[in-house]
Amino acid sequence: MVQKFGVDPAAVRPESPLYALRLDSLALEELRILIEEHLNIDLEDAALTSRNTVGELVALVHTKLVHTGSLG
Repeated sequence: MVQKFGVDPAAVRPESPLYALRLDSLALEELRILIEEHLNIDLEDAALTSRNTVGELVALVHTKLVHTGSLG
């Protein structure tokens, strides 16, 4: 988020809503694709909106990694 979208590192906290980081629907779609490609997971069925928090995004990715066996 910091490198690709210019988000202030201090603002990236688990309780921060994604809209507060100026991630609109287009940016969220781009972020979803970047995460999928980088971690080789499928987030297509994820109902991610700008109202979700950073912590919720991390939990979603973690769940997908565990489910796919990519994380122990």
